[in-house]
Amino acid sequence: MKKYVIYVLRSLKDGKLYIGHTDNLHMRLIRHHSGGVRSTKGRRPLKLVYTESVQAREKAVSRERYFESGPGHRFLQSRLTLSGNGKGST
Repeated sequence: MKKYVIYVLRSLKDGKLYIGHTDNLHMRLIRHHSGGVRSTKGRRPLKLVYTESVQAREKAVSRERYFESGPGHRFLQSRLTLSGNGKGST
């Protein structure tokens, strides 16, 4: 079974978060950092601040949507603050 990663990037330019999921984190990060992802191209440089692995794509999509919701965003922000990655606006 394929493993999926939900990941969070923080823009070092404006402090905002980008939440996504992928089955190949290394390649996805290369695309983000090289400007190949439209939604983050103008917000570089980016820092990977959170990852979470799941076994099914459906779970990854569900978890990504949760993090983008109000309660999920607050949960994520509290985790980032505890880890020292919560600086800036979201």
